[in-house]
Amino acid sequence: MATLTQARALESILRDVSREAVMPAFLRAVREKKADGSSLTEVDLASQRALIARLPEIAEAPVIGEEMSESQQAESWTAGEGGVWCIDPVDGTTNFANGVPVFSLSVAYLVGGQTQFGVVYNPVADESFHAARGHGAWLNGTRLPLRKPAVTLQDAVAGIDFKRLPPALAAALVTTPPYYSQRNFGSSALEWCFVAAGRLDVYLHGGQGLWDYAAGRLIAEEAGCGHGVLGGSPLVADPAGRRAVVVAASPSLYDAWQAWLSAHLD
Repeated sequence: MATLTQARALESILRDVSREAVMPAFLRAVREKKADGSSLTEVDLASQRALIARLPEIAEAPVIGEEMSESQQAESWTAGEGGVWCIDPVDGTTNFANGVPVFSLSVAYLVGGQTQFGVVYNPVADESFHAARGHGAWLNGTRLPLRKPAVTLQDAVAGIDFKRLPPALAAALVTTPPYYSQRNFGSSALEWCFVAAGRLDVYLHGGQGLWDYAAGRLIAEEAGCGHGVLGGSPLVADPAGRRAVVVAASPSLYDAWQAWLSAHLD
């Protein structure tokens, strides 16, 4: 069974990898473009190698990394039915390469598609969001959420990433937004955690991979958030394809957010 001890051991590994493999290259990394249009630096690969080398200290299991090929990811997913690591070695690579101090390392341990414990670590702010199933969500030892969320959608601060959203919905969000204000931080894993902390009240992203939400989803769940995919179905873990995710800091806010989004899909 997952424990906070395992989550905090993982937290220690992410701090080490960040200090040794990631932060020395901050402001010096060269950004390249992958086939899908997303960003990549040599630091993503170095961080992934370092994490893979350290994770067996906690559990021996196959690893799914964002910077692996689709065939490698599928092979690890199949082999990891009894337990699999899912890692995003640098979430927010464009921010990292451009010197924007909002990026993270994200690692989760899943069994049967359910995250058992996970950590999202922002090295610049030295903020570690971590959770273990049934044991709550935490930020540097303080239990989440940090503040009460907005009561109504009209008062909510929203995190919106417009990439991959249906055009009609994106247009409605721009012209008739149902919330008070909108932000986009450029690190999917951190944005899940910002909802868990109460920094964002609602969140929408048009296309996330498993590594984007594997850790953040559990942190949000343990903080009492509601989540699903656009249209209202549950968010099911799968390394194949991307999901349009919907998150809110409370169940009632989630229902209102999903209702508004669903009404503006066409």
